[in-house]
Amino acid sequence: MAWTLILLTTFYVLAPIFILYLCFKYPSVNKIGPVILAYIFGLILGNIGILPSMDSFLNDYLVTNPKVTNQEVEDMLNSSMISENDLLGFQIYKLRDILTSITILLAIPLMLFSSNIRQWGQLMGKTFLSLLIGLFSVIAVIILGFFLFQGSGIQDLWKVSGLLIGVYTGGTPNLASLKLMLDVDANTYILTHTYDLFIGIFYLSFLLSIGKKLLQKFLPEFPVHSEQFIPEDLDKKEAFWSVVKPKTLIPLIGAIGMTIGIVAIGGGIALLVPDNLLMVVVILSITTLGILASLIPFISRIEKTFEAGMYLILIFSLVVASMADISNFAGIRPALLGYITLAVFGSLLLHFLISRLFKVDADTTMITSVALVCSPPFVPVIAGALGNRQIMVSGITIGIIGYALGNYLGYFVANLLKMM
Repeated sequence: MAWTLILLTTFYVLAPIFILYLCFKYPSVNKIGPVILAYIFGLILGNIGILPSMDSFLNDYLVTNPKVTNQEVEDMLNSSMISENDLLGFQIYKLRDILTSITILLAIPLMLFSSNIRQWGQLMGKTFLSLLIGLFSVIAVIILGFFLFQGSGIQDLWKVSGLLIGVYTGGTPNLASLKLMLDVDANTYILTHTYDLFIGIFYLSFLLSIGKKLLQKFLPEFPVHSEQFIPEDLDKKEAFWSVVKPKTLIPLIGAIGMTIGIVAIGGGIALLVPDNLLMVVVILSITTLGILASLIPFISRIEKTFEAGMYLILIFSLVVASMADISNFAGIRPALLGYITLAVFGSLLLHFLISRLFKVDADTTMITSVALVCSPPFVPVIAGALGNRQIMVSGITIGIIGYALGNYLGYFVANLLKMM
């Protein structure tokens, strides 16, 4: 059992090297991009049946009791409520949870170190406008979907609408909070959460491939073109390989050490707040400390911090994609899946159309949509794919505001729809 976890961890950590090698070796593969390849590899790993998974009982229990401990699950095994295969599946689940948390928390400061925050004020107007457009798009499309899917058989449709507004203006913490606030049936919550995760994979894949090109074709370019904002060799095949040079590696190790310190401080601050605010405080703290560190010249001049952060993003993408279990779609509910698909892609389309009207650039539109629909941890994924480190600050700021507003908007709109 331990060897399985060790081998899986090794695969997650080292597989991005193989992905980068494929991009380095084959120009056609490089056009796809390492992030998309990581998602493809992850989806394959998670669905070819070589990894043990939890049965429906334990899976449902985890969704409604996310803080369950390994000891509690072992007690279930001793009581013959689950099998050893379920226990290993749970341990793999916890491993993935740890890896996604560690990689994204370390990636954010690393990718911010080389940002030129002093000129971010130039972007404030469009960023705020894009946030308003994004919030309006999500709420408008979900309300529209509520009327379109009435009579479709979705249980407690008004509650589902509240859940979707909470998760697509904030994130999973808002989804969990609104479950309690709206007293959502456990089965409805589980299906909504599962479909959300799966549609989210397709949404990100679309944006990172076809969607990115479409938006960049029809929306204005990002307004800041200084080389200070864009890694000089981010789009070159050699970008990730020069890290091993001693003159680059030694300062980079120091930057990683500072990043670990920043994450530790952020975690310490988060211990002072309630559990429902933990993720908000952690991300806000490490983002703030990463920005402050970028103002120190000797830190901002360290080479390859952005690329090192992107390597962690590849691990994150690989792990997240491997968590999407297609078998969960047995007994699929087409109406609920259709509503969630409309909420995600419909809000993106409306956001795009309004952004075109108000001449908001493509990068800001994409980062706003991802920050709201997928939450702040996914902002670096898009920033890296766009080759635009400057946009990270905008995206994370929008995501944090979304976390703060998600519960209010979800609860208010749900009860408004209940009266209709």
